Amino acid sequence: MRRGLWVGAVLTLGLATAMAVYRPDRALRVATGAVAHDLCAAAFVQQIDPDRVFAESLRPRAGLERIAGLIRYRVDRAAGLVDVSVSGVAHMRAAHQPGWGCLVLHEPVVAPPAFPAGPASPPPAPIEPGAARLAAALDRAFAEDGPGPPRRTKAIVVLRDGQVVAERYAPGYTAATPLPGFSLAKSLMNALIGAAVAQGRLDPAAPAPVPAWANDARRAITLEQLMRMTAGLALDETGSGFDPSNQMLYLARDMAGFAADAALADPPGTRWNYSSGMTQLAARILRDAVGGTGADMLAFAGSALFAPLGITGMTIEMDATGTPIGANYVFAPARDWARLGQLFLDDGMAGGRRLLPPGWVAWSTRPTLDSDYGAGFWVNASGHAHARGRVRRGMPEDAFFGSGNLGQRLAILPGQRLVVARFGYATGEDGDIAGFTRLIADLVAASPSG
Repeated sequence: MRRGLWVGAVLTLGLATAMAVYRPDRALRVATGAVAHDLCAAAFVQQIDPDRVFAESLRPRAGLERIAGLIRYRVDRAAGLVDVSVSGVAHMRAAHQPGWGCLVLHEPVVAPPAFPAGPASPPPAPIEPGAARLAAALDRAFAEDGPGPPRRTKAIVVLRDGQVVAERYAPGYTAATPLPGFSLAKSLMNALIGAAVAQGRLDPAAPAPVPAWANDARRAITLEQLMRMTAGLALDETGSGFDPSNQMLYLARDMAGFAADAALADPPGTRWNYSSGMTQLAARILRDAVGGTGADMLAFAGSALFAPLGITGMTIEMDATGTPIGANYVFAPARDWARLGQLFLDDGMAGGRRLLPPGWVAWSTRPTLDSDYGAGFWVNASGHAHARGRVRRGMPEDAFFGSGNLGQRLAILPGQRLVVARFGYATGEDGDIAGFTRLIADLVAASPSG
């Protein structure tokens, strides 16, 4: 009997230790925080049916599908709130702040002042006359063919030399619908940091100005290493809910402060590891360089980038400290995302004006260490197996692209003078990269230089 009690005590202690280390309660709150945010954005930013977004985007996601039947949510349209729990526990709430998007609430916060919204995007242009092959390419991209996970394409815009040559939207979506970029926000942060560099406000090669690092080895980390995700910080991202980057996004009031607390796991510049936390630190550095508040950040984005590019409907969400969530949460109509891509196709120029420093695009698309990642973009001009696979399937070797969760993609094809923006809810493990590569190959074949 005493032996049984001893074994039971050991098992109980082991279970308690595992609970303390892995904190499943935090993983559950990451899940409910993500659901609260995305449903808030659907209802109040995108103006689309949150039930549909839950069914198409959230319920099928890896990890969430295991608890989807237990998730309870309530959308309070009058108050602009979404409440979410898992059978009454792990409760999280998100609030809509007009002009600023949605914010996951961790404690009572004072809403930032309203930022005036821009005018609506123009109506879609028709597909250029006689472009049957372009239309066929879009047909295939929207089709749900084969046994794989659904791709749920919602919007595609194709620019050639800055002009819309093909465009299509799923039912319920229009040219004015703001679409979530998820990690396409990292490509936007690259452009905004580039604009700040062009104005002499930032130097990517300089040590990152993070006060918490002043007296330890982290003080050697540069802004470039944060942008390229080689800073060596213990911020690896797995999407499990247990990883620090995801806990930063949904459990931290001050996201950049959370990331700045990470220990140094590797010497800076020696290892690449995908990490939203590193981009979030870069976003805080950018905010501080342009004035120090969320309003300063949006004013800078408007004058340095949005106005020259004709971007009118982009929402950059902020955390509770007024730092842009530069790692994840930016919403914009598909045409505005495509306009961002056009800036990189045109080597940082817009309307005869240089917005990004000379050589910035080449610098941003240079592969980092042994990866196929540059700084805010994935690149095909790399020896990495993923890049080689995309080229074999018909994506040009000089192409590069921003990529967000569930298949949000913004591709720049210099050889064909094309920009391709694709949005949807491809819940397969890789966000239907094969389908996107096929779309690119179809568009290349249909282009005059194809």
